[in-house]
Amino acid sequence: MRVEARRARSLLRRHGFRVSRPRVFESNIVYDTPDRALRRRGCLLRLRRAGARITVTFKGPATSLKHKSREELESRVPSFELFDRIIQAIGFEPAFRYEKFRTEYSPSRGTGTVTLDVTPIGDFLEVEGKPEWIDRIATMLGFQEGDYITASYASLYMEHCRGAGGPATEMVFPAATCD
Repeated sequence: MRVEARRARSLLRRHGFRVSRPRVFESNIVYDTPDRALRRRGCLLRLRRAGARITVTFKGPATSLKHKSREELESRVPSFELFDRIIQAIGFEPAFRYEKFRTEYSPSRGTGTVTLDVTPIGDFLEVEGKPEWIDRIATMLGFQEGDYITASYASLYMEHCRGAGGPATEMVFPAATCD
């Protein structure tokens, strides 16, 4: 859900959410084959640096109705640079790079997570949990189903650049330029 960061923080505090993982800068590289075979299958291979934490993630095809759901395999790795070299050595290449600042919130009771992502193209709340919980939390925070976004950051960035009238490059700070 798209929301201004200050408003999101206020809403979350007002409804009893606490910061469970403080704000951290994330740098992400999405990889694919030269012919974009992963993208065509709806899959994703990503290497992420979030502070000192480095992870490699594979996401399978999404079932995207009202809620987005997909297989996600993730593991911590010891070195961003080493895994970048390994991934490229086996035939993948960087396909998209994006950055964001992420803060993770947890409810005072119950399960599920809400993250606030501050990106070069705007601020977003991501609500993760069982579908019923997602709907309940979204409603509690003042959002409707029409506010749900299931598109990836790459897709949102491409849409942003089309609207700005320029080609898409990388979604990185200090500004999301489309040139």
